[in-house]
Amino acid sequence: MAAVPEFPARCVIWFGRPLANERAALAAAGWQVRGVAPEQCASIGMRGSDQIVGLLDLRDGVPAQLAPLQQLLVEHRHMSLLAIVPSTGLPPSPALDALLEACVVTYRAPVDMPHLVLRLQELADGDGARSGPGPQALIGDSAVLQVTRAALRKFAPVELPVLITGETGTGKELAAQALHALSPRHAHPFMAVNCGAIPAALVQSELFGHERGAFTGAAARRLGLFETANGGTVLLDEIGDLPLDAQTSLLRVLQEGTVERVGSNRPLAVDVRVLAATHVDLETAVEQGRFRRDLFYRLNVLRLPLPPLRERGSDIVLLARHFLDSFRHRHATRARGFSADALRALERFHWPGNVRELLNRVQRAAIVAETELISATDLELGQPLLPTAHRGLHDARQVAERETLLHALRQSDFNISACARTMQVSRVTIYRLCRKHQLALPELR
Repeated sequence: MAAVPEFPARCVIWFGRPLANERAALAAAGWQVRGVAPEQCASIGMRGSDQIVGLLDLRDGVPAQLAPLQQLLVEHRHMSLLAIVPSTGLPPSPALDALLEACVVTYRAPVDMPHLVLRLQELADGDGARSGPGPQALIGDSAVLQVTRAALRKFAPVELPVLITGETGTGKELAAQALHALSPRHAHPFMAVNCGAIPAALVQSELFGHERGAFTGAAARRLGLFETANGGTVLLDEIGDLPLDAQTSLLRVLQEGTVERVGSNRPLAVDVRVLAATHVDLETAVEQGRFRRDLFYRLNVLRLPLPPLRERGSDIVLLARHFLDSFRHRHATRARGFSADALRALERFHWPGNVRELLNRVQRAAIVAETELISATDLELGQPLLPTAHRGLHDARQVAERETLLHALRQSDFNISACARTMQVSRVTIYRLCRKHQLALPELR
């Protein structure tokens, strides 16, 4: 296996007592936090290769002894220093004034964490920041997304498979790209394939390649996905749809690091990191015999669950505004923002299609909106999901019909035939009901 460079650790030496939300925000941005009292800082051990930033927290007052901290800064001139100062004035102190003058940035309490995290990234990356999609591509500030970002940064440097789980449209491929961008393999290829989109007869050839004459139509040798991505990362999206014979070949890649092209019995060494993504329950697929148990254990070394959009609170509106701004940069549109009723509808909606559905609704609304503010009607979210006491029986029936249809579609993984059997109606009726209730099947899938 080719040697890959190690990235230095990023660490904030917090002279004081960081709050729980401050630790979480820094962990999500890839920073370890070590909280120490200023008088204890002389005993701090640091590796020369680590990226270290000191943060002097003065919210609880000025420490009586500043000499150990000053000595530490003299010994570690590569360490940048920031400070958090209370809103009220600090007592005069020549020693403290000298420390504050050495600070890159001074923040007033309460601290602006997004600004602090951004400044830390600038200090660590400088002009050599790596480009490409990273955790910042997963937009949002919710607590559940912060946990996801922190886990993503922990998993990225580790040369082990990662199983990314979550409902359709939650951003599993974005998470995989971020894992690759933060890994030692970031300069090598990232190759993604949807296992459910490849015809069963071609899966082996697409993934592992084939020799000339291996089958009818094989006029030349073809390199498979794993050989093409050698040295980099492979994402197997919708891994639950992989046929059983291809699962056996994939197990060989994970166990032995080799592939065999179709039509050849000579193993070829490949060096790839395998990421797998699925929206189905692989444990259930194993019990039903549709997925190999040994392959599941090989893939499920590190698991990264992505939260559904409905659990991300204020991220819904934040994402909607981001998608609208991005659309306006690319297209001429009258829409500039969202009305109050649109914002309420965005937060109230269940979002079965998650972020992908939100993106599509915002883009469509930006096109059809007749005013500068997008309405709930423009988003096709004008009707509440649940009936209320003042609504008529007709409206209540319409809502119940829509919810029943949505539930049946989700239970059947949006397979129209299976949904029709569940509801004991024809496929034509399912399509008619979807049009009636404005359910866009490609977006929901």
